[in-house]
Amino acid sequence: MPADTARRVVVYSDIGCPWASLALHNLRRAARAQNVELAVEHRAFPLELFNSRPTPKRILDPEIAVVAEVEPELGWRPWQRPESEYAVTTLLAMEAVQAAQHLDGLAAGDQLDAALRHAFYAESRCVSVHPEVIDVATACPLVDAERLDHALRRGTHRAELFGQWEEAKGPSVQGSPHFFLPDGSDVHNPGITFTWAKGTPAPVVTDYDPTVFERITKR
Repeated sequence: MPADTARRVVVYSDIGCPWASLALHNLRRAARAQNVELAVEHRAFPLELFNSRPTPKRILDPEIAVVAEVEPELGWRPWQRPESEYAVTTLLAMEAVQAAQHLDGLAAGDQLDAALRHAFYAESRCVSVHPEVIDVATACPLVDAERLDHALRRGTHRAELFGQWEEAKGPSVQGSPHFFLPDGSDVHNPGITFTWAKGTPAPVVTDYDPTVFERITKR
């Protein structure tokens, strides 16, 4: 078994999912606070493949605003560039995370995942395009950006991405994000509860408890 099995957290998510990005932020923050070095293994839950449509800006915009309000530390803000430059797909970004964690280790993959999410939500960077993804990777100390560039040019991890999509269709994965913990337990979108009534402009958060991730980290 891998040496990090006892502390490995597997998470299915989409980089274009604000709720997943919030949950991962809280997990990383809790781990830092408790001085726990988690091994986060990222697996793709590609919403655009499940829904057969591009990343829906009209849905993400109000979700991003709500998350930014409950967790200002993230530094998220509305899209600052022309709509024509919006990230219409996150497949390449998720493929890059897969490549990084296989080439340079889980910590590198998690570092790149966090950087890509920040680039999209806080800096309005179009993580749909290859040069932008590589530029983000270049700023990640654990990631060999040149080797990642080579892997993405060859598409060596695209099949793995689609394989994880097939896995995520099974009944055990409920959505983005879904965490599977070393003790055999799992939890879908922990720490936040919200409703979004049909016809209303934005979701309404009914409960937000980031301390849930302190308990997850301890487990």
